[in-house]
Amino acid sequence: MDFAPSARAADLASRVRAFVDDEVAPVEQRLLADVAARRARGEDAWPPTAEVEALKRSARDQGLWNLFLPAGEGDEWAARFGTDGGTGLTNVDYATVAEQTGRSTLAPLVLNCNAPDTGNMEVLLRYGTPEQQEEWLVPLLDGRIRSVFLMTEPDVASSDATNMAATATPDGDEVVLDGRKWWTTGAGHPDSRLGIFMGLTDPTAHRHRQHSMVLVPMDAPGVTVERMLTALGQYDEPLGHGEVSLDGVRVPAGNVLLGPGRAFEIAQGRLGPGRVHHCMRLVGLAEKALELACERASTRTAFGKPIANLGGNRERLAEACIAINQARLLVLHAAWKLDTVGIEGALSEVSEIKAAVPRMACDVIDLAIQLHGGGGMSEDFPLAAAYAGARSLRLADGPDEVHLGVVARQLLRPYATRAQEAAR
Repeated sequence: MDFAPSARAADLASRVRAFVDDEVAPVEQRLLADVAARRARGEDAWPPTAEVEALKRSARDQGLWNLFLPAGEGDEWAARFGTDGGTGLTNVDYATVAEQTGRSTLAPLVLNCNAPDTGNMEVLLRYGTPEQQEEWLVPLLDGRIRSVFLMTEPDVASSDATNMAATATPDGDEVVLDGRKWWTTGAGHPDSRLGIFMGLTDPTAHRHRQHSMVLVPMDAPGVTVERMLTALGQYDEPLGHGEVSLDGVRVPAGNVLLGPGRAFEIAQGRLGPGRVHHCMRLVGLAEKALELACERASTRTAFGKPIANLGGNRERLAEACIAINQARLLVLHAAWKLDTVGIEGALSEVSEIKAAVPRMACDVIDLAIQLHGGGGMSEDFPLAAAYAGARSLRLADGPDEVHLGVVARQLLRPYATRAQEAAR
């Protein structure tokens, strides 16, 4: 196993880091503060701004656009929409790039590599018809619209997706969508135009063939964004998370991706690479938090000493550095498995990173908050928002317990087989 980035990936990661540091970071805090002020005045919180659009154009001009597109199946679209090199990246190579985007809240959006758009675009890439790709994938890749993923529900334990109560009911040449979803990432952006909805179609089928994924325009009659949710008090700009109701929403039957009952199959393909993206961005976020912690600990004094030299803080900072490096290698290993054997061969590795990396990030960010004192919990530093984001990812795409269950199942399977054979 060689986790060294390819020459292309190393170059892209370096350029993304420079773009984030030189172009995004100088304006990010001010833009997000403007969003908060708009909300306080009761205005649209995230209108398109000239500065954001200028950043998007700059990223595209530099070839730092849609870098999430996968090697092979994403090559045509990468060439068409300006990605440097004209081809997609492997999971290992994109992981190297994603780490740098995680240093900034705004960077994934202006690079057109933000969730849930990346996952939704990969769904359309793999499972959409040519007509659906032209209608929805093209404007998404072009950065003209945003999208949402409508899966989690408030009234059932969504960690078990077979509990889903929302319905996608075939009715002649249409399908009717009913239900209530929440934690719908992207619902707060004014450019959100497309939702991918997961609902129950046939309760009598096999438990993993009961549900369907359906394309639904967010302006369709019966779709209502009821409210925006906070995560630990944070609205998580620039996209936010909403509660969305669907009441008798009718869309063409052709909007059912792959046909009725195929939702779990689609989700399997969507979530593997997406978890690598999330986790590697968290590695970058933890790196940024550690940098802030080191700077604060070296420049702030208490009891006559730099904070770094008090109460075991040097060791805590060292442990955080070690934890980040361990997490990075774990994610690169999972990405390598996805590249070499696919999601079926990488189930344990993908679940391992999803359980381990958000916890690591929470620990590192918590240390940074502690070293900043009261300021660490305020809007003056990005740490409170960073902690809310990292803590949320211990639930998003499946809680820790689900992923630990997957790891344990894969770990124990050969022992169970041997025990069965011995009992015969």
